[in-house]
Amino acid sequence: MSETGAETRPLVRQLPDPTTASNVRYNPSLAELRELAADDETTTEFGSPSYVSENRSRSADRTKNTVDDEFSEHDHELVDEALGLAGDREMVCVDRLMGRHSDATFCCRLFVPVEHARIALGWANLFEPTDGRDPDLYTVQLPDYDETAIRVLPEAGVTAVLGTDYIGEAKKSFLRLFMFRLKERGGLGLHAGSKRVRVRDADDELHTVGQLFMGLSATGKSTLTSHGCWLEDPEDAAMLQDDVCGLLPDGSVPGSEGEGLFIKTIGLNEAEQPELYEAATHESAVFDNVAVDDDGTVHFDEDRYTSNSRAIVRREHLESADDEIDLERMDQVFFITRNPLMPPVAKLTTEQAAVAFMLGESIETSAGDPSRAGESIRVVGTNPFIVGPEGEEGNIFRGLIDALDAECYVINTGYLGAKSKDIGVTESVTVLTEAARGTIEWTDDERIGLTIPESVPRLDIEEYYVPDHVEDYDEAVAALRAERREYLAQFDELREEIRDAVY
Repeated sequence: MSETGAETRPLVRQLPDPTTASNVRYNPSLAELRELAADDETTTEFGSPSYVSENRSRSADRTKNTVDDEFSEHDHELVDEALGLAGDREMVCVDRLMGRHSDATFCCRLFVPVEHARIALGWANLFEPTDGRDPDLYTVQLPDYDETAIRVLPEAGVTAVLGTDYIGEAKKSFLRLFMFRLKERGGLGLHAGSKRVRVRDADDELHTVGQLFMGLSATGKSTLTSHGCWLEDPEDAAMLQDDVCGLLPDGSVPGSEGEGLFIKTIGLNEAEQPELYEAATHESAVFDNVAVDDDGTVHFDEDRYTSNSRAIVRREHLESADDEIDLERMDQVFFITRNPLMPPVAKLTTEQAAVAFMLGESIETSAGDPSRAGESIRVVGTNPFIVGPEGEEGNIFRGLIDALDAECYVINTGYLGAKSKDIGVTESVTVLTEAARGTIEWTDDERIGLTIPESVPRLDIEEYYVPDHVEDYDEAVAALRAERREYLAQFDELREEIRDAVY
């Protein structure tokens, strides 16, 4: 059991024992789960199952946890009723292991009604089969409950997901608590992808760099993390984690998802994202709200149901995915933004990196709040699943990267100005590859107020000078800095030197 196991047991005793309960199908195989979900399936041209749900994004405004929110008697009743209903209905129960690191492995137990077996199928494809240990974390998801509510008890390791059939709620219910547990152990959970890159440096010496990519959903995190960087042996790039990992005080980065990735499919492009495309078109993929015709024809470029269409793809069919999910050491952090006033890349001081962490600037996507898709937003740590004071997360992050002497960058994967200059995948991948090589020449730009590239091999970086693409640039940047200062002022726990480092 987890360190909070003593608190967990009285609550989860309400759950049926899946090994003996007559109403529970315990740990069915992936093939059996697909068979249970057959009535909901459209089979794609690739032979993979495709499903359409009623709910197509997270219900962030219906989510509460006992650390940050006041729980009413009704909130506790919702949790109790969810656990009780798991013993009354015909259920599927699946155990999976999240993580492999000695300090960051948890057994997760998911209950869903049999008629919603597709949720268990998709979720089970992301994590590794259990080794038989007792569960640390529990989620009961009841999509047909008459109230939409996600209630989280972090200390007990229990989540009730009610009134939504979105598979992302099952996935995030466990990843949220993975991050919470790591913070309890002196580290930090990150909404980030991790990557190991082996490249030749400026002296033609081969060396290894551990990279992290922090960004909101649909900002290019999966694309950059999984990209092979066009490297040839002995150079190579390997994706370790795509969505959530941790950062421990020793610099190691434990992964969470050992079997699959939950990728966005709108605009999936074989030319620019060949590895993701290949994995998504394999028969083992599971489609979630993707535009698929009755005859199985797939349209990745069509938002028939939602622009938050997804696929669960298997790591084994992603060429850049490594056998390992843990990064031995983190050397570089890239904060992914789509702020049009930001350069393609800038190198940050430790305090500026903590500012970037706290700002979490990007563009809202349909994965978060479909009604605000396209709006500029700020999310601390680009992580909408933080449990606990957000300002304290910034302090912890600053302390960790300072102790590790990590290099930090902000990288823009969107446009400059009013969409006058596109920063494509080719440009972004070139930047991160040359940053790993150490071949970028940097200069302190007084007008922009950041350290930006003076030269980047294989890239005409002067074409991407932000002031050349923004009308009234100086006024716009001054207003942006004022907004940032005002935003950071709300976090009482945040250290003063971080507030003073606004760029």
